[in-house]
Parts: sequence; C-alpha cells; structure tokens
Amino acid sequence: MRRAILFLLLPLIIGCQPREEVTTEKLSATRLLSAVDQQGFARAEKPRDFIFPQDHGPHPAFRNEWWYFTGNLQDQSGRRFGYQVTFFRFALTPPSKKPSVSQWSNNPVWMAHAAITDSEAKRHLKQEKLVRAGPGLAGSEAQPFRVWVEDWQLQQGKAGLPWKIHINSETFSLDLDVEPTIGVVLQGDKGLSQKSAEPGNASYYYSYPRLKSNGQIRINEKQYRVSGHSWFDREWGTSALSPEQTGWDWFSLQFNSGYNLMFYHLRNRQGKADPFSAGSWIDKAGKTKRLSLDQIELTPLRWWKSANGNNYPVEWEMRIKSENRLLNIKPILDEQEMDLSVRYWEGAVDIYERGKSIGSGYLEMTGY
Repeated sequence: MRRAILFLLLPLIIGCQPREEVTTEKLSATRLLSAVDQQGFARAEKPRDFIFPQDHGPHPAFRNEWWYFTGNLQDQSGRRFGYQVTFFRFALTPPSKKPSVSQWSNNPVWMAHAAITDSEAKRHLKQEKLVRAGPGLAGSEAQPFRVWVEDWQLQQGKAGLPWKIHINSETFSLDLDVEPTIGVVLQGDKGLSQKSAEPGNASYYYSYPRLKSNGQIRINEKQYRVSGHSWFDREWGTSALSPEQTGWDWFSLQFNSGYNLMFYHLRNRQGKADPFSAGSWIDKAGKTKRLSLDQIELTPLRWWKSANGNNYPVEWEMRIKSENRLLNIKPILDEQEMDLSVRYWEGAVDIYERGKSIGSGYLEMTGY
C-alpha cells in the first residue's frame, strides 16, 4: 500500500530528461492520486498465481512497481542504524506493440531512494536518483534477478542468494547481503491487496518479512560492519487511491520472538481510518493471519514538526485486538523525514510492551 508514493511524481517525471537535475514544488497526494490516467495499462483485478523467481522481475503491462527494503542494523559495539532502499518504476505510456524507433521513446522513468539513520549521532542521511530507463541507465531483470538505477543496484548472488544491495553516494554508502529466513508472504487476498471499493484499485503485493542482513555502512569516511534484519516489500499495479483517501501510516514490525506484523492504516479526508486498511500477523514459520481494521486500533501519542512545517505522529499506541496486545511504537530519531521529490516520513522504530523493548521495525507516513 505505502508504495503509491510513485504516483506523486507524475508531473515531474513526464518532463524528466536523462541525468537532468529536477526541482519542483512538493506534490499533492490527493490531487495526483485521483488523476492518474490508467487507460492502456493492466489492472490488478483478481488474485493470480505467483511464480518465483519470475515475479521478482519486471511487470511492464502495469503502470508502476517497486522493490522496497527497510531494516534495523547494528555494528559490533551495538551502534544502531536504520536503512531504507527503494527502486520505483513508472511508465510514461502504456506498453506498445509497435517497435520503438528510439531507445528513449516509451521508456519508463525510474526513481531510487536511499536513507540511513544513525541513532548515536542523531542524523538521518538521504539521497535520490531519478532517470529515464534507456539506454541501460535503469531497469530490472528476473533471471538473473537484478534491479538498478545507474550504479545503485539490487542483484542476486552467484548461487541466487543472498541478494546484494549496493548504494553509493557522496555522504554515505551501503553494501548488504540479505537472505530470507522465512518464506514469501502473499499480502491481502492471496497477493491481491485491495485499496478501495473500485475493482482494479489494487496492487499485487508480497513480502519477505524477515531477511538476515550483513554488510557494511559508510558515513563520510567512517566504515561500520553491521548485521541485523531487513524487510522486503514488492508491489505492482496501475490504479491510484480513491479521492477520499488522503494518506496512510504503514507499519512493518519485527518482534524479538520471531513474529512479524504489517499494517497499512489508510486515512480519509476527516483523518479517520479507511475501512480498506489491512495487514497481516506472521508467525516465526511464516504462517499468516490477515488483519482488518476492526482488529487494529491505532492512537497517535506524540507529534513532531519538521523544519518544513509538516506535523507527523511519530509515536503510536497500537492495540492488536485479535492477539490481546497493546504496543507502544517509538522512533529511534524523530527527524527521519524524506524531503525529496515527494516529502514523506519514513524511519526506524522500536516496539515496547508494558515498558519492555520487544522488537523493532519501520514506519512510513504520508499526507500530513
């Protein structure tokens, strides 16, 4: 659900040229999400059979797709880091049956976001790449599995696993090996994640909710050997949110017990929870129970205002009624706003129950 961010880039990417520096006003989620032209693209209208590893690769019949990693890591001294790495593809035009006369025509736009949160130094570093796909500047492949935007890339290892994440920027770099420790989870109805009542207003969505992660982080000239756990989300679709839906709060939580939880909390124009909010409760073996809005109660406890004036509820109370659990979710750093082409908050969090730390995760918030 959370990955509808890509729709926000519509006015920007239509005029995007390869390697061009682009500046723009921050874009309105409500206006853009209700105005995306869907004609000529496939839509996610019913459950499908997923095939792996093919579905790790491209789905060009759909307007957009994304590969999304978040995780919590620490070095040998216990220094804490959060990280986010995302690859987005957005098609400018529907796929054409006619051969292209140019390597640039009908090519999608690719965007990549990367961020590192350094808890000890209380800093949040972020970077963005935005390019046209051809010739060869960005793309995805299923076999061997690879996704790239210029020199940022996700690719399989020589034996298939682990997957390798490589991000390099002037201020930070990230090189991680990640490998699932439990199997794939099909979100929603066998992988069909419905966002509103309109048929086709949905995505195909699967997750690897726990990946063993090892590698290296560089911040400026300092290197850190790190390990921990990551979460991988994969979605593709065409439709936007309905005009009544103005934002969302997305939680991916990894408990020390080995259990995991995903929940996306859609909000309407009155700021109330949308009935299509949903998620999953995943045990340590990967067995999943679907969560609906009537099973999750979310209450903001504390707000933080960014330098841009945006207010975000960075601390939450989450009541999981089906499990009789009451959780407190706190950021490791308030200032984890992604102030890029689209402004949103995404950051590492800790989970508490009865005052005791019981896990960690990631939280994304838009529309505030």
